[in-house]
This record gives sequence, C-alpha cells and structure tokens, in this order.
Amino acid sequence: MFEVGAWRVPSVKRLLRGVERAPGEAPAVVRQRRGPREEEYGPPRPRHVGIIMDGNGRWAASRGLSRTRGHEAGIRALPRVVDTALEEGIEHLSLFFFSTENWNRPRGEVAALMRLTAQLADVFRGYGERGVRLRWLGSEARLPPSTLAALRRAEAETRGNRAMTLAFCFNHGGREEIARTATSLARASANGALDPGLIDEALFTRHLPHPDLPDLDMLVRTSGEQRISNFMLWRAAYAELFFVDTLWPDFTGDELRALLAAFATRKRRFGTGVG
Repeated sequence: MFEVGAWRVPSVKRLLRGVERAPGEAPAVVRQRRGPREEEYGPPRPRHVGIIMDGNGRWAASRGLSRTRGHEAGIRALPRVVDTALEEGIEHLSLFFFSTENWNRPRGEVAALMRLTAQLADVFRGYGERGVRLRWLGSEARLPPSTLAALRRAEAETRGNRAMTLAFCFNHGGREEIARTATSLARASANGALDPGLIDEALFTRHLPHPDLPDLDMLVRTSGEQRISNFMLWRAAYAELFFVDTLWPDFTGDELRALLAAFATRKRRFGTGVG
C-alpha cells in the first residue's frame, strides 16, 4: 500500500496536477473594478476568502478507505480551488490545513499530516512563478523542524509576489492567535513602550501575526458542518458564512464560483442597517 510516510515531493506533484503551466504561459488573473456603490458596501468579489477544508475522513470512510487516503484526495482538490481563486481575482485566499486542536487526532495521522505539509509547502512554491505569495499562519509549538523549515522557505521565496496571497493556516487556532497578541501587548505595556489605555481594536489588529492580512470577507466550510472551529476568530468578525454539504475532496472550482456569485448578492451593512 502507498503510505504517506513514503511520499516524496515528486509524488505530491503528481497529486497536484494543474499546478504547473506551459513555459511562457501567463497566469490567468482577473481584476475586478469597483463602482461607487461597491466602494461603499464592498466589492462584488471578496477581497479575502477563507476555506475550512473539512470532510477528508468521511470521504474516505464512505469508500472503505483509510483516513490517509482521504487526505490524499483532499490534496487533489487544492489546485482546482487555488487556480479558480487566481482566475477570479481574489487577493487573499486562506486555507485551514491543521488546527491547534488537531493534535488530539491519532499519532499516526498527525505524523502523516506533518510530513505531507512539509512536502506540500515545497510544491506550492511553484505557484510563486504565477505571482502567488505564500504565507503561514500558525504557532511554531510542537511542529517538526522539517515542517517548520518548509513553511518558512515557502514564505521567504515568494515574499515579493503580489498576484494573490495564499495563506497556509497550519497549527492555527483563533484563540491562540488572540492570546499571543494579548501577550505581546501586555509585554509592551509592562516595558513602558505602550500606554495600555491606548489599546483599541485598530492597535490590537496591528499586533496580530501578519497584521497586513485583511479581515475575512467570505468564509466557506465544506462537509455540511456549520461552525467555524476556532478559525481566524478576530478576522472573521464580519465574514459572510457559507456552509456547503460537499466533502472537501469533491469540492470544485465551479462550486467556488457559485459561492462567489452568491456572495455578490449579499448586503454587507457592517452594523449600519443601510442598504
């Protein structure tokens, strides 16, 4: 049987068909223009889309396969979604790979996900040739050195790209991120570098990891579950939520386009009651 532990980067590349383009072929990037009303209430396309990629295990179980096979199938869905986001002109795409709570999964599954993510980060650096910037949102705690190094390398080598930001949310937890930011502010206050009376939402945001990453406009969760599972809690405050029944390995670019069309019909009032 083909085990995750034996995977190498070329093997993952075979799973990620569609990542590589023909030599000289330009990336398909569509930019959306905003009208006056769109500037006030938000663009017809979200600036920042987050996806909780759920359902790999159930997809595998329904076929009598191991959970490892489910994660393998989930990998094949990634280029479909990333390519579509590029084509639709999405500026920021955040994908939830692994949460701080996922350490509670069986040790073998966690180890496989660590190895797979190290390889996946290296493979996704290929998107750098299409102008994609790779970011990593998460905690260093408990990560194997090889996985951490691959994530850092992907960030460093694509830092100057601007076509789209692709954020790996790996070992990420919304509460952990908020607690880490609060700790940073508390230390600054204790050192006399910050007046605690000046702390407000804007200042807090500037102290978040990757403060230049904007709030989520649109949050999608696959597999039929209707919760956000500790994902980007601070940035999801006004996100439009979409819960779809499709299991992640079956999720397609056409489904993402349909959700983007649905997003365009929503009235985003941000508490004003106007519109």
